[in-house]
Amino acid sequence: QVQLVESGGGLVQAGGSLRLSCAASGGAFSNHAMGWFRQARGKGREFVARISWSGDFTHYADSVKGRFTISRDNAKNTADLQMNSLKPEDTAVYYCAAHYGNNWYDLSEYTYWGQGTQVTVSS
Repeated sequence: QVQLVESGGGLVQAGGSLRLSCAASGGAFSNHAMGWFRQARGKGREFVARISWSGDFTHYADSVKGRFTISRDNAKNTADLQMNSLKPEDTAVYYCAAHYGNNWYDLSEYTYWGQGTQVTVSS
């Protein structure tokens, strides 16, 4: 039901920062946990971060802990990903996804996706 649109990707030097935003419409945004995922060229989808519907709980992949921060603003229907200390291995298409199901911690229940935004980190 919900439609998602990512923005904020681009080209950045290693060590730099980007902030990605996911704008939601067509659904009750505040009722859904949200996640960020990425897919590098030639590789499968990788979990990056997730946040509960209330924003009280977050979880991160080990590869981005201490560098990335997920947040949400239910009044604006947005979920953001602040990315600091970027590395070339962070280069990927980044997707946001909405959770539908019984357990927000079940990654297989993040089933509604945006179109993705490209992040490229140069060395």
